[in-house]
Amino acid sequence: MTIEAFTPLKGHCTCKTITYEVLAPFLCTNCCHCTWCQRETGAAYALNAIIESSSFRITSDTKPIISDLPTSSGNGQKNARCPKCYVVIACDYGDDFTWTTFVKVGTLDDESRKKVRPDVHIHTSSKMDWVDLSSEKERGIPVLEAGYKAVQVWRKDALERFELLKQKMKASEEEKKESSISTAGT
Repeated sequence: MTIEAFTPLKGHCTCKTITYEVLAPFLCTNCCHCTWCQRETGAAYALNAIIESSSFRITSDTKPIISDLPTSSGNGQKNARCPKCYVVIACDYGDDFTWTTFVKVGTLDDESRKKVRPDVHIHTSSKMDWVDLSSEKERGIPVLEAGYKAVQVWRKDALERFELLKQKMKASEEEKKESSISTAGT
C-alpha cells in the first residue's frame, strides 16, 4: 500500500450493518497460510492488515460483538463480528499488538481493497500445495515458512509508528500501575 496522498479506506460486513474506516496507511499486510487461519476463514489463507487501533473507526450505529478465539500461540484473539451476519471485520491479537487492529482485508469496500496487497506471506510451511507464490517472490515480497519480527519486514515509517505506539502503551501501563498503588491504601 502506498502512503503518498493517503485517503481513508472504507469497509463493511456482508450485510453492511457494521461499517468502518481506516484513517492511516496500514503498518503491514500479512497473508497468513497457517492451518489455524485456514480453518478460521475456510480459505487457503487469511489476509490481515495491521493498523493502530486509534486509526480504525467503526462508523455504523451498530457496534460489533466481540468473540474470543484460541490461537496457536496460546494468546488468543478477540474478533469483532457483525451481530447480524457474524462476519469478522477485524481482530486483536494482544501482547505487543494490544493497541493494534488486524483488519480483515476481504471486508474492505471494492475500491479500498484494490489498494491493498500483501507485504509478506507467513507460515507458508503449511500453505496449500496448489498456492503458487513464485510471482510474489518475483515482486520481492518475503515468503516465510514461519512468522517474523516486524523489523525484518515492515517499512521504516511503520516501524517508527509502532515504536511510538509501544511507548504510549508502556506509559499507559505505568500510569495504571501508579494509580493502583496510590489507591491501594485508601
